[in-house]
Amino acid sequence: MTLEEFDKHHFNKELALDANFQRKLFVRCTFDHCDFSKSSFKNARFLECKMVASNFSLVQLDGCRLQDCVFENCKLVGVNFAKCEKLFLSLQFKKCLIDTCNFSDLDLKGTPFLECHIRNTHFTQTNLSEAVFTGSDLQGSLFHNSDLRKANFQGAQNYSINPLTNKLLKAKFSKPEVMTLLDHLEILID
Repeated sequence: MTLEEFDKHHFNKELALDANFQRKLFVRCTFDHCDFSKSSFKNARFLECKMVASNFSLVQLDGCRLQDCVFENCKLVGVNFAKCEKLFLSLQFKKCLIDTCNFSDLDLKGTPFLECHIRNTHFTQTNLSEAVFTGSDLQGSLFHNSDLRKANFQGAQNYSINPLTNKLLKAKFSKPEVMTLLDHLEILID
């Protein structure tokens, strides 16, 4: 990829491990079955892009703009989304593996995380109000000082959310998983 700007380009089965994509612009592009593991997207811009069945593990996103981007069936391991440009951040995740990632200090209001495996991921001081985690597995993920008001956890499992350190007003949960909210209260239930 020697060009600096790509518009409506379809990337299919691209293999670019540990590559440099700094400052590149991708507009309405589709990334299909690509592997960009360990690549640098520092100060790159993705506008209205769709990533399908692609591997973005250990990518560097410092200063990267992800605006109206969809990740579907993607692998995202060790990605620090907290380093992205925050102003225009708008994401959707469907059936993705999100492992040991960081979404701290971000505004992800209304973001869908649908049927994802979200493991060992940090959501500290994150605005997740109205976010949707339907059908997701949140094993080992941390929610701390986050806004989860009106968030939807129906059908989600393996979450551990402390109701004393997160805002949960009108958040939606399913039985029996909702009982895990009581774990943090150190009460005994018979």
